[in-house]
Amino acid sequence: MFLDAGFDQVSVAQVADAAEVSKRTLFAYFPTKEDLVLHRFADHETESGRVIRLRAARQSPLTALRDHFVDGLNRRDPITGLNDEPQVLALYKMVLETPALAARLLQFNARSFEAVAAALADTTAVTGTAARLAAAQIVGVIWTLATDNATALAGGMTADARLPEASAAADLGFAMLRGGVKLGP
Repeated sequence: MFLDAGFDQVSVAQVADAAEVSKRTLFAYFPTKEDLVLHRFADHETESGRVIRLRAARQSPLTALRDHFVDGLNRRDPITGLNDEPQVLALYKMVLETPALAARLLQFNARSFEAVAAALADTTAVTGTAARLAAAQIVGVIWTLATDNATALAGGMTADARLPEASAAADLGFAMLRGGVKLGP
């Protein structure tokens, strides 16, 4: 319904009616209208924290996260922004063009940030402020990579055409994390 009519043109009452449930029941599963659209993104909000916790012995958190992201690119996992299936493209386009949905995604990023900071604090010597600063950078890189991919595909590029640039950008992003951001003297 949202993809057909647009997010702002569909009411919660219409969704509840189409699902043959009450608005109260709908809100029991989806606390906000935005959650109706973005629930699949929410499934991934602690994914980076899990990747850090489940990484192989002696594998660095950044290597595990980079490998996981690149694997997602190669599989065309929608969470990487590199999926050009029509419904996925339509969803990303709607999210990118709807301020309320974009704002809700930022809340998911905040939970991702917390999950990464906790995973770093629990599994490495990086704790406290350092863990939170590292988490902010990691989540920012992943968010930027996925958003850049989604924007390129929403602009008409195919996933296959974008893959080389997306892979190079992932390498650059994670290299910057490993080496520290160098902005000049």
